[in-house]
Amino acid sequence: MVINVTIIVSAYLLGSLSAAIIVCKLMGLEDPRTLGSGNPGASNVLRNHGKKAGIIVLLGDLTKGIIPVLLARYAGADDWVIAASGFAVFFGHLFPLFFQFRGGKGVATMLGVLIGTSWMLGLLFFVSWLLIAMLFRYSSLAGMAAALLAPVYAYWLTPGLTYVMCYAVMAIFLFFRHRKNIKNLLTGTEPKLSARS
Repeated sequence: MVINVTIIVSAYLLGSLSAAIIVCKLMGLEDPRTLGSGNPGASNVLRNHGKKAGIIVLLGDLTKGIIPVLLARYAGADDWVIAASGFAVFFGHLFPLFFQFRGGKGVATMLGVLIGTSWMLGLLFFVSWLLIAMLFRYSSLAGMAAALLAPVYAYWLTPGLTYVMCYAVMAIFLFFRHRKNIKNLLTGTEPKLSARS
């Protein structure tokens, strides 16, 4: 039990390391929380600081989602511990202990969690995001659609309902963090993806 708790708590602490804030600080760039949407995530960094910083942040958020899930898997943890570690790193990204609980919106970190659980889950999530993004040119809409589909993919590809329930809860939190984007989509003020970024 102590090992399981350690894995889950460590996952939350890892999730609390905001790649956007850390990368921008190391690169001498303005804090993303003071720019654009105010969101410390890859999309906001991309829009305000360009492709290089945006890609580094994306990879950071993705990697931290993968790491605790893989470690839990290779430690031989039960499915509930693996799922809980995935949720913990995701929750840490949304509500980071080290940054006044002002985190990102979780799409890249959720993708990392899915990749760590099953490469096929990660692939389906990414393809879903890509197709919606290409069709509608909204990153936020693509992320929410992919998150909504994640429990469905988990139902097909994972045993039992542990991962299905975990990803369903993650999707609810992801939608909550996107509530401003939902309002913007409804009013037609949400910024579209741009090839020039």
